Amino acid sequence: MKKLKNIFISSIYQNAGKTTVSLGLYKIFREKNLKTAFLKPVGQQTVRVQEQDIDKDSYLIGQVYQCQKRLKEMSPVTIGHGYTEQYILSPQKDVLREKIEKSFQSLSKGKDAIIIEGTGHAGVGSVIDLSNAEVASMLKSKVLMVCEGGIGRSIDEIMLNKALFDLKGVEIVGIIVNKVLPEKYDRIKKILERGLANQGLRLLGVIPMDPLLSAPTVGQVMNLLNLELVCGKQSLNRRVKNTIVAAMEPYNMVNYLKDGTMVLTSGDRVDNIMVAVSTYLVMRGKRTQISGIILTGGLTPNTKILELLEKSKIPVLISSDDTYTIAGKIENLICKIQRTDRDKILEARQLVRQYVDVEEILKNL
Repeated sequence: MKKLKNIFISSIYQNAGKTTVSLGLYKIFREKNLKTAFLKPVGQQTVRVQEQDIDKDSYLIGQVYQCQKRLKEMSPVTIGHGYTEQYILSPQKDVLREKIEKSFQSLSKGKDAIIIEGTGHAGVGSVIDLSNAEVASMLKSKVLMVCEGGIGRSIDEIMLNKALFDLKGVEIVGIIVNKVLPEKYDRIKKILERGLANQGLRLLGVIPMDPLLSAPTVGQVMNLLNLELVCGKQSLNRRVKNTIVAAMEPYNMVNYLKDGTMVLTSGDRVDNIMVAVSTYLVMRGKRTQISGIILTGGLTPNTKILELLEKSKIPVLISSDDTYTIAGKIENLICKIQRTDRDKILEARQLVRQYVDVEEILKNL
């Protein structure tokens, strides 16, 4: 009987790249003829599917790899608003553990490998007695830890997390460093490999920063910030690669319009709106093209300008917030990979294939 290859993907903080790694590993495992399952034991961000709350990452994996029929098993415990307070007042540790163990046993039956994705750092989930370290220990998993690019702080945080895994008797297979700036890639890889080796840890991958993975579509910005659509519905899938606050004179603004730029401007700045529209029309079909416009202050231009915007098919959104408030919200926007993000999914797979030592991971499971 084959031994199940059981890997728990943790990180040193949220949004470090666990889902990117999961998407890539799942694909590569399948290509190696390994029957693979996915489990997100504790989910914090959920979607509603057939009257059930399903973790977003489980839903993504289920859609991408056609295992939607097992979504509830892939997401046994979800923490909604107010859940932690309820749990503290009325703990149900055994009930939650039983749900996770039951899902694990069911999903891993007949499988060669199972990818288990944690939530944040090693201690996340402690409030409901299900920290990542606790769950990894319970499921007898080995851990693959993901962190963002850096040297001193990354190693410090890794060792802090390792201490909790050690306490629970969980082995760390190795470390993947994600989002490394290309100009620092070689130096960080070299130093981190040595620094981690000094701590008895393996560096199993260094993934460079990829702007695509952090770029939302105009439609995603609209939904996440609850903005109103003025026009351009057919172009909502355009990627927002950068933003500019168009509070300058129009002739200066032109210099900042790059491919994928979202223009933020007060709804009464007709001059800057016209420059944005002109650039969009002139560059349509070419490599450089703005992604859209957000009109701020709850102000809309006159009817003739609105008609021109509609004819241009440029995506235009409107917000009651001022320009700088919207700019700050977009700057801090975290947009997880969604099932409709086919370009991101393909990119995530390619990054893992190219920069992660999957053979070494499998050898140590």
